[in-house]
Amino acid sequence: MLYILSSAQLVPHYSVPSPISPSTMKTVVILGGSYGGISTAHRILKQAKTTPVKIILVSPNTHHYWNIAGPRALVPGQILDDKIFQSIAPGFKQYPAGRFEFVLGSAESLDAENKKVTVAGPTGPKVLDYDILILATGSSTKGDVPLKGRGSTEATKDAIHVFQQKVKQAKDIHIAGAGSTGVELAGEIAFEYKGQKNVTLIASGPHILEGTPAGVTKTATKQLQNLKVTIKTSSKVTGDAKMPDGRTELTLSSGEKITTDLYLPALGLVPNSSYLAHSLVNAAGFVKVDEFLRVKDATDVWAVGDVADVQRAQYVNTEKQSVHVAKNIVAILKGAQPVKYKREEKDMLAVPVGRKAGTGHMGGMKLPSFMVNMVKGKNLFMDKMPGMISGSAF
Repeated sequence: MLYILSSAQLVPHYSVPSPISPSTMKTVVILGGSYGGISTAHRILKQAKTTPVKIILVSPNTHHYWNIAGPRALVPGQILDDKIFQSIAPGFKQYPAGRFEFVLGSAESLDAENKKVTVAGPTGPKVLDYDILILATGSSTKGDVPLKGRGSTEATKDAIHVFQQKVKQAKDIHIAGAGSTGVELAGEIAFEYKGQKNVTLIASGPHILEGTPAGVTKTATKQLQNLKVTIKTSSKVTGDAKMPDGRTELTLSSGEKITTDLYLPALGLVPNSSYLAHSLVNAAGFVKVDEFLRVKDATDVWAVGDVADVQRAQYVNTEKQSVHVAKNIVAILKGAQPVKYKREEKDMLAVPVGRKAGTGHMGGMKLPSFMVNMVKGKNLFMDKMPGMISGSAF
């Protein structure tokens, strides 16, 4: 995951960023090898060509994991590792010596007052000093399904391979959580096996994709049913226990017990913010930011992506936040003032259901299935990863 850390002093209210002289090299630390971190690093380096700035990118992963394709990657034979994993550091070789450094490790603690972050790496802890910090540490899944990174590139690859075999061997598969990830996961498995496996999607509410327009819910339900997916609504998994034969017994909120070959929880995200002081995060652990995307009660610290309490955790939202934060940081480095972040008024969601259908909406307008499939479903934006890694996309 990618984190960008900036000069940080705890203050009651953050008004004007501390001045940074353009005559000396300034250090921007980015924590996290996620899309938000990598894209923001490239954007700053490209926009600040004549400004003395060095980027230090910190990531526990040697390779970026294109987790947008995570649900499809769990289906055996669908996506090769080199299509969703790409080495991070080589993408920054284009920049002059002294302008970029890659540090393998994960953020362990932040001393915002003294502008220092401690990173746990393979050879032990390392303390990094910074002038500007960007937090782009992303999020993790609840449970062990590798729909997000698992701590290192090798651990994530291994977990994907393990779950591919579990999917291949299972006859009965139960997926808990009927948000976009759960729907995509059910659709991918059911599309591949065409009724050969019993796939059940468990929704806590009366419908799948709660919070979306009724037409979207109706379409997704029909598409899943066409793929022979059983949808169990108004049910929550309150417990799961491994049986002696390797199967899993699920306990539902109704008291009903179900035994399944494979249990796949898709129950939301947990922000990767454990290295931060409690004062910098909300009750759910998301980083509190102001209208500029600066971290509240900290100087020269910014946040982008899943870890920030701004918008729904989505690729399109992270993209907008990255553009905004990069421009603001370059402006500050040049002695200018930052501008406020403009949130998109219309909520947008695109959910592939299998490899030939899907649904979604832009605001109150329902997106046709062919459009969702064409824009996202065919390759899950995997064609964008090489340009993101190399920086050519920016």
